[in-house]
Amino acid sequence: MVTPSYIETHRSGKLKERIQTAYGILRDCQLCPRECHVNRLEEEKGFCRTGKTAMVSSFNSHFGEEDPLVGTRGSGTIFMTHCNLLCVFCQNWEISHQGEGIEVTPKKLSDMMLYLQNSGCHNINFVTPTHVVPQILEALSYAIEGGLNIPLVYNTGGYDSVESLKLLDGIFDIYMPDFKLWDPEYANKYLKAPDYPEMARNALKEMHSQVGDLALNELGIAVRGIILRHLVMPGGTAGTREIMRFIAREISPNTYVNIMDQYRPCGNAYRYPPLNRRITPEEYEEALNAAHEEGITRLDNRDRRTIFRRLW
Repeated sequence: MVTPSYIETHRSGKLKERIQTAYGILRDCQLCPRECHVNRLEEEKGFCRTGKTAMVSSFNSHFGEEDPLVGTRGSGTIFMTHCNLLCVFCQNWEISHQGEGIEVTPKKLSDMMLYLQNSGCHNINFVTPTHVVPQILEALSYAIEGGLNIPLVYNTGGYDSVESLKLLDGIFDIYMPDFKLWDPEYANKYLKAPDYPEMARNALKEMHSQVGDLALNELGIAVRGIILRHLVMPGGTAGTREIMRFIAREISPNTYVNIMDQYRPCGNAYRYPPLNRRITPEEYEEALNAAHEEGITRLDNRDRRTIFRRLW
């Protein structure tokens, strides 16, 4: 069994230092590229609408993730409420935009982590963690004392600052970022973040420098590395070929990539043609071909599975 990196980081005292540094950032919040400069420790709220206390929508043994995460016992997902992107087409609209969830103390969050480990999950998978990094780090310190010893997954939309990611070096062994859009004009229109493509590129480089390509154990379960997600969107909006070219040339052609076909018009997508329709089979095949042609050699090919959710 591979020991997660956070065990040694905790033993060395570095985790405690990271927690203090991360909470310090919240006083004039620059945790993500939005750089809202609000004092979240005093419950001022910026774009992510989150103050000092994290919120959780649900936590569950998830069997709909990529095979290297799911294995035979599922990925232990914890869905954090709110988001720093607020995509107009978000498929978790109730969580990200409407704030479905409850506030949780770091101790309560650690209890969720331990419950999922005790349920047999192969990893703890934080969904949309960017805006609550300090709270997750504090919860992790409690969970380690409680016996946590499985890998952590940072499941992000990709709009992360390099400075915040550096706080996670030696904490998260698996990064699972999205790379949503290549064109800054589309990023501005659909994410209100014209710098998203640049920030996502920088974030991916930092993630890869920390954990490298995806490594599996003898059972085919992920223990370290990057899993990249890319959602194919109608009308070529996502810029799939350009993203795959960047990954192959500037990250690694051996990057584990999941090119996803499940786009559907959610949220306010109906207001933004061509996002008001599903993708066609031809568009999905074109995306797969683009990945192969640009040199990506490791594509996810999982079957769909039932998803089980447990509310706290």
